[in-house]
Amino acid sequence: MEERIATLRRILDESSCTVALCGSGMMEEGGYIGVKNPDKAYDIEKKYGYSPEEIFTSAFYNTRPKLFFDFYKQEMLNGGPEPTESETVLEKMEQDGKLQCIITSNIYELCQRSGCKNVIELHGSIYHNICQRCGREYPVEYIKQAHGIPVCEDCQIPIRPGLFFFREMADSQLVTQAVEEINRAEVLLLLGTNLNSEVFSHYIKYFQGKYLVIIHQRSHYLDDNADMVFIDQPKNILSRLGYL
Repeated sequence: MEERIATLRRILDESSCTVALCGSGMMEEGGYIGVKNPDKAYDIEKKYGYSPEEIFTSAFYNTRPKLFFDFYKQEMLNGGPEPTESETVLEKMEQDGKLQCIITSNIYELCQRSGCKNVIELHGSIYHNICQRCGREYPVEYIKQAHGIPVCEDCQIPIRPGLFFFREMADSQLVTQAVEEINRAEVLLLLGTNLNSEVFSHYIKYFQGKYLVIIHQRSHYLDDNADMVFIDQPKNILSRLGYL
């Protein structure tokens, strides 16, 4: 293992452009299980009478805002993940010029909270919430502390979480930016995700670089298509690279 760690360090040190894709495994190692996890999704459907895929949609937000926000505050804002050694290492790599871009599907700003700057949030962030009528922004604390439906203080309409709901199209500008970053990467790091990712598989096909490296907990049949694979939590591998 030490020899493989040393090889990865050499690859990263010699790379002219490294891009990291951060998936749901990064949230899991930070102590949070996403609502699409089968066991959690089952519990949610029993509790609310609807699946997460049904609740976290624009239609549900517009027609059943009370139940939507009950679910959102309890299941998505309560007990969210905390940054781990992974984000600390990524920040250090970015600071040292060894990481040019982070593309993430998590909505909790784990990398930004650790000091990373060049981050593309494909699914938005819980920290940015707006009134769709007047454009006033509200912090996540306002959403958490609201009794029932959090409404704009000026317009008295429900505030819109700064996220992309399930089945919503991603922002075309973000998609273009992500594709451009991956296309110019010499090394592509997949952290907490795999090549068959529902989120990232569309983007990975644009990678034309030298090394594709995967670090995730569960082996996958497409792992053989990568140049290096580590079956472990990203924090356990990244923390051994010697960047801290």
